[in-house]
Amino acid sequence: MSHPDSHLHPHATGPAASVAEAHSTPQSLKIYAGWFCPFVQRVWLVLEEKKIPYQYIEVNPYNKPASLLSLNPRGLVPTLQYNNKPLYESTVICEFLEDAYPDHGLRLLPKEPYEKARVRIWIDFVTSRIIPAFHRFLQYQPPQGVSEDEAKRGLDKVRQDFLGKIKQFAVEIDVKGPFFLGVEPSLIDFALAPWAIRLWMFDHFKIVGLGVPAEGKGGEDEEAWRKWRRWVTVIETRKSVMGTTSEKEFYLPIYQR
Repeated sequence: MSHPDSHLHPHATGPAASVAEAHSTPQSLKIYAGWFCPFVQRVWLVLEEKKIPYQYIEVNPYNKPASLLSLNPRGLVPTLQYNNKPLYESTVICEFLEDAYPDHGLRLLPKEPYEKARVRIWIDFVTSRIIPAFHRFLQYQPPQGVSEDEAKRGLDKVRQDFLGKIKQFAVEIDVKGPFFLGVEPSLIDFALAPWAIRLWMFDHFKIVGLGVPAEGKGGEDEEAWRKWRRWVTVIETRKSVMGTTSEKEFYLPIYQR
């Protein structure tokens, strides 16, 4: 995870501040976190959905506490402290929480082996395909010296690449939904959720906007886009998602390059 700009707000705001405060008392399970980090939010969502007792510890990326560095010498978040032992990498932590706390809250991985493997395949797709495409689009800057038309073509190329990855994901969403596997959410939904709720940034920062087809405008891909729009809506309004998201204005300095 690259460090954000030095103008980073020091703590969560809005609903996320309330949730962080509610989990500020000492617990044996601790998450070293950064409110701004989507990989942290992945883990935070699972902790909230499974209703696992935990302590939230906000980390200043420019002044990392010794307690974090003793667990993870690189000082990266998220880092989980479990029985005084460290775990890191968001997808690893999320699966660990499902395995270690099987009777808490929602079950986020299917019991059936094939469906469990399928969820893992699509979590990998999110991590290795969608997220890199998200950042290529968001961070795109045309090479120096290119014409305006060439710059527009370059921007459209990274946008279409991102939308193509999103469409591949959308095709696989359950027909009845609203979540990826059906009526109940699973780990795959929360693996992508932090980036889904940041999609507004494309309309803010990019003159071309995000470009997801409006209802009825998806052509031969309308069914996939219909499922995608439904999925985004249910994710955005999920209590755990709203409760781990800070106010929009504080994200802007992080992504404004």
